[in-house]
Amino acid sequence: MSAPVLPRPRPVTGARPAAPPFWRSLLPALVLLALLTRLPSFRHPLWNPDEGYLAVQARMLADGGVLYDTVVDRKPPLLPWLYETAFGLFGDESLLPLKLAAVAAQLLTAALLASIARRRWGDAAGRTAGALYLLISIGLNPEDAQAATFELFILPFTVAAVWCADRGRWCGAGVAVAAAFLTKQTGGAALVPVLWLLWQNAQTRSALFRTAFGFFLPVLYAALLTGPHRFLFWTVTGSGTYASFTGSELHVLFRGLANTLILAFACAGIVPPVLRALRVARTGAADLWLWLLTAAGAVILGFHFFGHYYLQLMPPIALLATGALQLLPARRAAGAVVTSACTCAVFLAWGLLAPRPELAHVQKVAKAVKVRTGHQDRVLVWGIHPEAYWLADRAPASRYLTAGLLTNYSGGRNGPQVGEKYAMAGSWAVFRSEMVAGPPALIVDDSRGKPFAPERVPTLRRLLAGGYEELTTVDGAVLYVRSSSVPSPPPR
Repeated sequence: MSAPVLPRPRPVTGARPAAPPFWRSLLPALVLLALLTRLPSFRHPLWNPDEGYLAVQARMLADGGVLYDTVVDRKPPLLPWLYETAFGLFGDESLLPLKLAAVAAQLLTAALLASIARRRWGDAAGRTAGALYLLISIGLNPEDAQAATFELFILPFTVAAVWCADRGRWCGAGVAVAAAFLTKQTGGAALVPVLWLLWQNAQTRSALFRTAFGFFLPVLYAALLTGPHRFLFWTVTGSGTYASFTGSELHVLFRGLANTLILAFACAGIVPPVLRALRVARTGAADLWLWLLTAAGAVILGFHFFGHYYLQLMPPIALLATGALQLLPARRAAGAVVTSACTCAVFLAWGLLAPRPELAHVQKVAKAVKVRTGHQDRVLVWGIHPEAYWLADRAPASRYLTAGLLTNYSGGRNGPQVGEKYAMAGSWAVFRSEMVAGPPALIVDDSRGKPFAPERVPTLRRLLAGGYEELTTVDGAVLYVRSSSVPSPPPR
């Protein structure tokens, strides 16, 4: 006998309609919030010298340069390759594709955090985590928060690593940590919470092997592509003097304190619930605390305390705050979101309204370089603003795009450890050979009284004295052209 057909229930008048699926309702809101918080990034051609460095690297790679040989930096290869790819697809006159990629990276980070929080504490927590993260994500100096650079692009990878480990996807977790490491070395800190979750949930050799396999395979592949010795030197062993704390201790500590206070203001809405959670200690989030501690270690590593280093702290802070809010009345979560929205508005206004005097300076210098050189001329900008090459559309005469690699000024160090003897190993011999093989048509001394000024750098001083004469000064930068008595070099 067939089962009786029951009449379909009629909707109750006044009944509340079913809530839309979690992601269908959350993702559009996250997209809008990600675009809103990244709006200042579109205001300027670029935000800091790291973006300029990457843009110049990408052009050099597109012109046949070889990474870690004729194109060098202390960073892993993933982001230079991303910039090169974007320039190849969309042209190299604008960073707009990279700015949009940064929006996508922040959106993916927020979505992954929402997924982690939802799995642990429910739908409401997922929505809270995604929103809180995006609201605090711009809580730094706009030069640090709005630039499409290394620290921002490691965030989706580090969160993806924890997301995979939380679900027992160990090979994926290893690959995500590798991608973070290949974007910036400190991204490898995500391996610590991954291993903690592995130890807690999957104490098997198979899980450990899959994690190790997922991590080492991409790293080894990148090393083989760029040359194992060069890869090791430029990403690990060649940065000893850069990572030293000696020199400019007070200057660096003040910067660290200032950036910590700025981040604390951005997190004013979520610090109180986290402190309450510490008192009751019932969040069950040991892995998140470990993640925060390792991210803090990544901020400290190198002893420079730049604001963009602090970006790594934001994902675990957002998750810890979300977990803490589960212990408190619902109105606390609403209050945390509202307060975070208010502080976000402050940083949004800062990014949209604050002047950028250093960018204005570099634009003046780049314009002067462009006017006084031909498109095929190579120039040397002696300073810490490699974006001048990109803005002027002129090729650099040296693979060393800043004075920092040749003097250890990198990182704003202004103490005693600045000079030729603190340079990257072997760099001055290479620099001298570059100057002999292809003397720059124009040299810009953009030191403006900093410790790497030519009078403190004998090799540069001899280069200027032996074949160049002062042409003009542009906003404090001194331009030199080849002396008329010096024969022009043969065409390259």
